[in-house]
Amino acid sequence: MSNSFFTPFKVLFCFIIFIILFVSLFFIPQYPNLAISSNTLNSNGNYIIDISSSGYAWPAPGYTHITSYFGYRRSPTAGASSYHSGLDIGAPEGSKLIATTSGEITFTGFLGGGGYTITLTSGNMKFTYCHVSPIYIVKEGDKVVQGQVIGYVGPKYVYGVKGNQYTDEKGRPTNGATTGPHLHFGLRINGDYVDPLSLFP
Repeated sequence: MSNSFFTPFKVLFCFIIFIILFVSLFFIPQYPNLAISSNTLNSNGNYIIDISSSGYAWPAPGYTHITSYFGYRRSPTAGASSYHSGLDIGAPEGSKLIATTSGEITFTGFLGGGGYTITLTSGNMKFTYCHVSPIYIVKEGDKVVQGQVIGYVGPKYVYGVKGNQYTDEKGRPTNGATTGPHLHFGLRINGDYVDPLSLFP
């Protein structure tokens, strides 16, 4: 009799598990422009990238957490601007950074609060990748294609940089005005700073 009493509960339990699995597989929210599948390689060994509806690739494949948005903010560290001219995307040191569009590398070097920086120019648009690794894999004048790896997220600390005025609370030299490894991604159109998220509607 005890078995017949528990049978409906077993059936109900199995049904609930089935519903949970079904919902997990088919109804997990997707963010079409930020759900990056770029950690997958195709048969040619190139990254498969997701392109936004406006035709641009997210610059940090697999990392979509924005730690600081474009616009006014409270400065996170000494020397950082209270007007943030880009997006800070949280990503660990060594994470790959890709060309958001095809264009030409027009700057590589240490750029004050941006630390080690790469600038990609495409027509009237300039994309800046700041706080990158000082071990550059591109150089000024290189033509790059959308989705090509152009650099890596850099370390928090950098040593031996002439004129670097940025340090942490213990006086250790940092990769520009930064509290830790991340990508600062900036966009200028005709010289004016624009919210990069406008490219990812």
